[in-house]
Amino acid sequence: MRELSQVMEVSITDINDVQKEIEVTASAEELTPHFEKAYKEQLPRIEIKGFRKGKVPLDLVKKLHGESIEQQSLDSIVNDVYRQLVRGRNIQTVGDPVLTEMDYKRGEFELKDYKGLTVEKLIHRVTEREIEGEILRLRRANSSLSPAAEVTDDEHVVTADIQEIDPTGNPLIGKKTPDVRLYLAEESVFEEVKAVLRHAAAGSALRVTVTPRRDASQPTGRKEPTHLEITVKKIEKVTLPELDADLVKKMTKGKYETPEEFLKHLREDLERYWQDRSERMLTDLLIGEIVRRHDFTVPESLVRTVIDSLLEELKDRYPSKRLPPGFDEKDFREKNRAYGVFQAKWYLVRERIIEAEKLGVDASDLDRLADQEAEKLGMDKNRLKTFYESSEAVKSRIVSDKLLSFLKAHATISERVVEDPV
Repeated sequence: MRELSQVMEVSITDINDVQKEIEVTASAEELTPHFEKAYKEQLPRIEIKGFRKGKVPLDLVKKLHGESIEQQSLDSIVNDVYRQLVRGRNIQTVGDPVLTEMDYKRGEFELKDYKGLTVEKLIHRVTEREIEGEILRLRRANSSLSPAAEVTDDEHVVTADIQEIDPTGNPLIGKKTPDVRLYLAEESVFEEVKAVLRHAAAGSALRVTVTPRRDASQPTGRKEPTHLEITVKKIEKVTLPELDADLVKKMTKGKYETPEEFLKHLREDLERYWQDRSERMLTDLLIGEIVRRHDFTVPESLVRTVIDSLLEELKDRYPSKRLPPGFDEKDFREKNRAYGVFQAKWYLVRERIIEAEKLGVDASDLDRLADQEAEKLGMDKNRLKTFYESSEAVKSRIVSDKLLSFLKAHATISERVVEDPV
C-alpha cells in the first residue's frame, strides 16, 4: 500500500503562528484497501447467530458491522496520515493533534418506509361444523374393526387387490397393487371407487373407471381416465365410539373427564389455532411488503448461506443425515434461489430497522420472560433468568418479537372474515 498522504487529497492551513489545520479528503476507492484490512483483522472475533465464530461471511459482516468497523478504522487512518505528513514535510509538533470534524458517508441501501403500511388481516370464526368434524376425526381415530360379509355404508374398510386394465379389460403388466386398504369414509378415496364398493361382498371382482382429479398446480389439459379391476379380499366394519366420559378420559389421558369440559377446550384449541395462523399470515404480509419496498442487491454469500441452511434441514430428515444418491443439489439451489434472496434481504432490512428503532433487550425483558415461562417449564425463575442472560438465541427471539409488535403497532390493519384462509 502506498503512503496514505500520497494518495489522498491533503490541504494545510495556518491558523496562527503555532497552529495548523490539516484537511484530508479521500474517495471510497482510496479507503477500500484500508477498510478491507480492518475487516480481516476483526473477522476472527465476530460472532453472529447461525454461524461459527470466525466463519461469518465477509459480506454479512460488512452489512451488520461495517459502519462501526469503518469508523474505528477511520481514526487509525487519520492518525497515520498525520504522522506521515509530519514526517514527510518535516513539521515540528508540540503536543498531540485534535480531531475537530469527520464527515464520512457510507454507501449502503436506503431504509425505505416500514411504518404506516396498510395490510389486511384474515380472520376465521370456528363453526359448529368444524367442531363436529374434529369430533368425528377423533372418534374414527379411536374406532374398532370387526369382520363383515359385505359393505353396507361408508364406515367400512375394504382390503383389495387393484389391477389397472386397458379399455378392453386386459390387465396392464406391472400395474397391480396388492392389499390396498380403502376406508370408504375418507375423502381421499375416489367417489367412483366408493360407489362400486358400497354394496360389495368379500370375494367379488368389480370394475370401475376413475377420472383423475385435476391439480391446480399442474398444467391444464385433458386427463385420461384410469380403468381398474378391484378384487375384494376382506371387509371390516368400523365401529365408532360415542363421545362419552370414558372416551374423553382415554383421549386426554385423564386431563378432562366430561364431554362438556372436553368440547369447551376443543373449541378453545381450534380458536387458538386459527388466531395463531391469522397472526402468522399477517406477519408474512408485513414482511413481504417491507421487502418489496427495498430494491437492492444482496450479498451472494448470504443467499448461499440461506440455501445451505435449507440443505442442512433436508439432510436432517434422512437417518444417515446425508442427501440420497442422485440428489440434484444444483437444481435444488436454483429452485430455492428466490427464497434465499428474499430471506437474505429481510435479514439485512430487519437489522437496519432494529438499529434505527433502537430495539434491544434489557433486564426487565428477561425478567418478564422468566416469569411467563418458569411455571410452564417447571423451573426456578432466577435460574431460568440466569440462563436467558447468557443465551443469544433467547435475546434474539425477544428482539424479533419486539420488532413484529412494533411493525404491527405502526401499521393500518383491516380485518376480513373468511371461511378458510389459504
